[in-house]
Amino acid sequence: MISSELTPSQVPDKPGQKLSVNFGCRFCDAHLRHLVVDLGKSPLCESFLTADQLNQMEPFYPLQAFVCDQCFLVQVLDHVGGVSIFGGEYAYFSSFSDSWLKHCSSYADNIVERLGLDEQSQVVEVASNDGYMLQYFMEKGIKTQGVEPADNVAEVARQKGVPTRVEFFGEATAKGLVADSIRADLLIGNNVLAHVPDLNDFVCGLKIVLAPTGVLTMEFQHLLNMLELNQFDTIYQEHYCYLSLHAARQVFEHHGLTIFDVEEIPTHGGSLRIYVRHTEDKSRPVLPTIAEIHDREISAGLTDLETYSAYGEKVAETKRQLLEFLIQARREGKRVAGYGAPGKGNTLLNYCGIREDLIEFVVDRNPYKQGKFLPGTHIPVFAPEKIDREQPDYVLILPWNLREEITNQLSYVRDWGARFVVPIPRLEVF
Repeated sequence: MISSELTPSQVPDKPGQKLSVNFGCRFCDAHLRHLVVDLGKSPLCESFLTADQLNQMEPFYPLQAFVCDQCFLVQVLDHVGGVSIFGGEYAYFSSFSDSWLKHCSSYADNIVERLGLDEQSQVVEVASNDGYMLQYFMEKGIKTQGVEPADNVAEVARQKGVPTRVEFFGEATAKGLVADSIRADLLIGNNVLAHVPDLNDFVCGLKIVLAPTGVLTMEFQHLLNMLELNQFDTIYQEHYCYLSLHAARQVFEHHGLTIFDVEEIPTHGGSLRIYVRHTEDKSRPVLPTIAEIHDREISAGLTDLETYSAYGEKVAETKRQLLEFLIQARREGKRVAGYGAPGKGNTLLNYCGIREDLIEFVVDRNPYKQGKFLPGTHIPVFAPEKIDREQPDYVLILPWNLREEITNQLSYVRDWGARFVVPIPRLEVF
């Protein structure tokens, strides 16, 4: 396991500079020596504050991404364990995005047809959140089982009737499921692989709970897009890993699992959906899509350290552009509000040092976040109706991956001449 102890002499001054200390890759345990980007120090991005907490000590952690020069897995160091982040209460609820629910409903329809699932089938989802996905399988009469570490989120799923175990998934949990005669004909893990501190224990668990001829599908943000489209705000302590197909294949093959198909999907700024089987199950051949995307990753330099060493300057330029815009808007007497309070938004705001003097407030559809304050920046969070009441001149869209959905929801701001702003991949005012 990676040590979380850093000293000033151990931290490289700039991207590409090598570390001389023994930080082990969370997959292959090779020494982590190559810094991709340093985003300074940030609080946990989903740790929203109450008014009573504003004057209390708030922990900030180094936020640096490294790339392993052996398996090319990009990762952050373990400054905070998974239980501290995801256990107990968690602020992220999947069901507050209409476009995400549509994505999940479409997936359920397609995978049921592709795999021929029926009432005798068993679907298991790890990191099942508030039941956003499994509800669509339940509607089809298919048996479901969710596994979710956050008590408050799991309770919402249970209220929907989705069977949910409140546990962290790994080898032990998988063995418990099997002991209860639960083996997955379809095993789902959406946007969870990046959130796993003990990657090998997690994938080992997937191997155990997957039925002999079952299929695992996982979705994760594609590292290629993070680098090429400057999506650095998706780096935060809760995201331990940043995955390419190149790295993912190595991880799964090590645990006796084979990725036999892959799709590129638009969610979260561009993701991969991988289809996985037991290596010993030869009933599903490896499709040409694997080589096509893997070859593109190699051509884009994902196995070349120079690709990563150039990333930091792109990130810094985004910071300068956003700050210049906000400062100029303020000097002109313009008011700026933020829409959405996602984890990525908190990375961006803390890295740029943006506070309430530049963005007066943010709004979010999630009632759990309303009436609280953003971690680190302490910008207040309100319900979306605040936009209509205050009529700001600019609305900064922090979940830029939902740009189309949000601009449609807020089309009324044009009535008073407001304009939208997105910061990623480059500053755009429209």
